[in-house]
Amino acid sequence: MAIKKTSKEEILKESIKLFKIQGYSNTSMANIADACGLIKGSIYHHFKSKDEIGMESLRYIHSYFDKEVFSIAYRTDLSDKEKIKLIVKKTDEYFLQSKGGCLLGNLALEVGTLNLEFKEEIKIYFTAWENAFTNIFQNKYPKAKARELSKEYVALIQGSIMMMNLYDSSEEYLKVGEKIISLI
Repeated sequence: MAIKKTSKEEILKESIKLFKIQGYSNTSMANIADACGLIKGSIYHHFKSKDEIGMESLRYIHSYFDKEVFSIAYRTDLSDKEKIKLIVKKTDEYFLQSKGGCLLGNLALEVGTLNLEFKEEIKIYFTAWENAFTNIFQNKYPKAKARELSKEYVALIQGSIMMMNLYDSSEEYLKVGEKIISLI
């Protein structure tokens, strides 16, 4: 195989695809190298281990959602209805174009009890999502109710992502977005 120059970000993107489709445990460093068009040893120039790639993958997606989705909840130039609609739209854009579901949800189920570092990063991600919803919902509901709705809807989104991938249908997933919008 020819040696090709690949960035750390390209390796992360390919790793994320593999982890989501094949599972973390079923993805080897050799699989990642093949997906990137590299020899296995080349991966080690960027990452020390598969666990490091896994953690960086979780952080990469979390960073994306912080910038592109969760931050919308804190904007001052939009109404709460506009914020919710935009969050739903951006979330849909991501998950409807993304094979294999939600990496963080998948890894929470697959290795969350085995890898405590992954578990903590995943909890931080889901808490950030809940906080974004709570920031909007608390303008209409008491804080405790806003927090309860946030937890419920993050769980509902995750479940609907799983079902969407299981049944190859986005119909039920899209209904969750409509329900979230109807809360405001």
